[in-house]
Amino acid sequence: MKPICLFLLLLINSVMAFGQTPSAEMQIKGALLAAPEEKRAGAMVYGYDAKGAFIVLRKGTNELICLADNPSQKGFSVSCYHKDLYPFMARGRDLKAEGKSFQEIFDIREAEAKSGKLLMPKQASNLQVYSAAEEAYNPTTGEVTKGKFRYVVYIPWATAASTGLPTKPEAPGMPWIMDPGTHRAHIMIDPVSKD
Repeated sequence: MKPICLFLLLLINSVMAFGQTPSAEMQIKGALLAAPEEKRAGAMVYGYDAKGAFIVLRKGTNELICLADNPSQKGFSVSCYHKDLYPFMARGRDLKAEGKSFQEIFDIREAEAKSGKLLMPKQASNLQVYSAAEEAYNPTTGEVTKGKFRYVVYIPWATAASTGLPTKPEAPGMPWIMDPGTHRAHIMIDPVSKD
């Protein structure tokens, strides 16, 4: 086969593979990579059907909600969060689907949280993200290589003064507070990669 034909065949295959929705089993397997091991069996999992609609793939029995990788976006990214964050997360997804910008979403949720329309957790609530580059994820087997965790602990309305945390990381992997004093105040923990 001539090199140009081989190149075109590989290009067509990669384009066809991108955006295809993995099986529910593979989506669940991938989503649970973001969950602590002892929470995986009981976590609720959301993912995507063949048409790209966001659906429940598996009902849960504990406090954790996990999201499968979105096949329409580049790279691999899954997350799990405490169920008390569900109203905040669902509102953000709805507003994004309406075409709102990041700042518009922030401002709308801020106003709704202040008015009491959007319920925010009364205690610290965790979100864990596990991500990897596109080439590090195999959607057929669900295997991920060189994945990286990021932790976000939401503490609505907290400030640097109320937590003692800095507003920017002062050393690699150090926790810091982002969006202090707002509904979206959260502690960021971005562990240093071992790679």
